[in-house]
Amino acid sequence: MATIYLQAENLSKSFGDLTIFSDISLSLFQYQRTAIIAKNGTGKSTLLNILTGNDSADKGKVTLRNDIRIGYLSQNPELNEKATILENVFGADDEISSTIRNYEKALAKDDKDLLHHAMEAMDRLNIWEREVKAKQILSKLRLDDINQPVTKLSGGQRKRVALASALISEPDVLILDEPTNHLDLDMVEWLEEFLTRGQQTILMVTHDRYFLDRVCTDIIEIDSQTVYTYKGNYSYFLDKREERINSFTSEVDKATNLLRRETEWMRRMPQARGTKAKYRIDAYYKLKDVASQRLDTSEVEINVSTSRLGKKIMEVKNLNKSFGSKVILKDFSYTFNRFEKLGIIGENGTGKTTFLNLITGAIQADSGEVDAGSTLVVGYYRQEGMNIDNNKKVIDIAREIADVVTLGDGKTLTVSQFLNMFLFSPEKQHTFVYKLSGGEKRRLYLLTILMRNPNFLILDEPTNDLDIHTLNILEDYLKSFPGVVIVVSHDRFFMDKVVDGLLVFEGNGEISGFPGSYTEYRTWAIEEEKNRPKEKSPEKPIKQEQPKTQTKKKLTFAQKKEMEQLSKDIELLEKEKTELESQLSGGALNPQQLQEKSNRYQEITHILEEKEFRWLELSEIEEG
Repeated sequence: MATIYLQAENLSKSFGDLTIFSDISLSLFQYQRTAIIAKNGTGKSTLLNILTGNDSADKGKVTLRNDIRIGYLSQNPELNEKATILENVFGADDEISSTIRNYEKALAKDDKDLLHHAMEAMDRLNIWEREVKAKQILSKLRLDDINQPVTKLSGGQRKRVALASALISEPDVLILDEPTNHLDLDMVEWLEEFLTRGQQTILMVTHDRYFLDRVCTDIIEIDSQTVYTYKGNYSYFLDKREERINSFTSEVDKATNLLRRETEWMRRMPQARGTKAKYRIDAYYKLKDVASQRLDTSEVEINVSTSRLGKKIMEVKNLNKSFGSKVILKDFSYTFNRFEKLGIIGENGTGKTTFLNLITGAIQADSGEVDAGSTLVVGYYRQEGMNIDNNKKVIDIAREIADVVTLGDGKTLTVSQFLNMFLFSPEKQHTFVYKLSGGEKRRLYLLTILMRNPNFLILDEPTNDLDIHTLNILEDYLKSFPGVVIVVSHDRFFMDKVVDGLLVFEGNGEISGFPGSYTEYRTWAIEEEKNRPKEKSPEKPIKQEQPKTQTKKKLTFAQKKEMEQLSKDIELLEKEKTELESQLSGGALNPQQLQEKSNRYQEITHILEEKEFRWLELSEIEEG
């Protein structure tokens, strides 16, 4: 029977007169990798904070299995500002974290005495493998300078430090709020592999649909304050959700049709009613409840007119930009075409956002020219440039831009009507911005960009914090957008759906083009890597062989006996290894047993490698 690690019962949470969720219940079982899917503003992050003990519910309780350790990556993690990356990543008070922290500090200081004591402590706790794994995680997240103060880090780097800390701590339950935000595409793919390869129990909130598909074993949907559970990945969830909605709609339609007949009977029925009539009356009221049910089908509507776009769009000519010795752009030229949908990819730090700032004039190039057409109206959705006054009301933010908005069909709406299209109800419109969720703030920010009727739309990480429902609407809008769209995003699903060409930032100012989607590019890049000839190591001068006159070497009696014993040992170890693999993936082990079996599995793997290598050595002697 599967072990429940975490259970939430009848949780309710309100902020003033605003109910976030009511009577939410859910369970998390060992080895489950579960995602929570819900619209923005329904309290996903608040729910995670309650489950981790960082917030409290108004009603209900959260139960953890004894001795369960939780690792938590919040949407906006708080780091120790006075500490380094190292001290934040290994900041826990437990003995293992402090020992690794001391060892890394001793290495950095090159203090032999400190290093000697630190190594003894590492030996005593047998945590060398843990330290190596931590280094691999830090390397994959490109946090190489672990002694760097966190005060000098960008927002994206800070999120990666918090993610590294959560992964390295090896908790029993890993709770992740938007883990792919601020990761480049290579990092996202690595994280997918890391989470699916391990034996973690995970609860996450993410909008990345490929990530959901490849990592999750279960989906929890919160819809109209009701929890629905699906045993499968995101694709399975989509199919079953559609079945649920169709079944619900059919049930309501059937009840509505039946209700008409029963309502007529209620009107005609005389006052003196018998037992049978009373039963039918009770059934009537139950039927009325079913027929009155409604699905929350409210969705964002994006239908905004664009300014007229002339023949000349934008030409980038021989653009150069460096920061000190770091080259961002090197003699780069590009001509944007009408209706172009262009994606920009590359590792963090290769200059993607700098390029956007250059072509919009936010920063100046070292040399070169950006020649924009006279009809160009740029809408720039910035990754970290959301300057919205938290102390203003939603409707006042919108009114600062325009009093009326022109739609794609030429109709005009008041600001209040337009806010309704973006799911800001009249009550929400008079809410202060600081009361909005992260996703609602992003939706408001997108609205302020589109209200200006741009015809050249730049989106830098637009998917961060937006819910999946909003993303689907935005994707459809962008596909038919009658202008130029440039997208920088780590969301592969979004890129595949929207863009039809890529600029690949490869670092050191090198930029290449690719005529296709991200998935097509990735497939091509993998094939290129496979077909690329491997670099040969410098060849050693070949000695001229002398004619062999000596006889073949033969195994000694002792070597033959050793080889026989090695064969037996290898067979037994292979058998034990197979049994351990079955136990580790069976889901029946408790955490202590899991750790013991895992340690033994690693030990066997190492022993097998040594014995197989020795057996090969002896077999080569035997073959002469």
